[in-house]
Amino acid sequence: MKYLVLLIGDGEVKPWADHTPDEKAEVMGRFRAFDEACAARDGVELLAGEALAEPSDATTLRTRGGQLQLTEGPYAEVVEGMGGFYLIGAPHLDVLVDLLGVLPPYDMQISPVVDVSL
Repeated sequence: MKYLVLLIGDGEVKPWADHTPDEKAEVMGRFRAFDEACAARDGVELLAGEALAEPSDATTLRTRGGQLQLTEGPYAEVVEGMGGFYLIGAPHLDVLVDLLGVLPPYDMQISPVVDVSL
């Protein structure tokens, strides 16, 4: 099963800009540890993962009346912006949740990916 993990809030972690260089290094070490834990776990494949720019840097694309409309900023006004994502193949949600405990304690949304192949 594939899962999309959205890192959607700072959770118990202070905002990135407020971290000291040593704190940033510690947080990045947890991301490396997560990558290593995924690689070491049978049946788990880290398919993609990226950090994202600030929500103010986002562009929203809508289609209205057959016309494409671009607007600056995120899709919705949100207090917490999406900071990054992972696309992960895992045999079961419990396995994924166990692995996600290695990451910094961000707020996350986990969504199963639907296979739409025919």
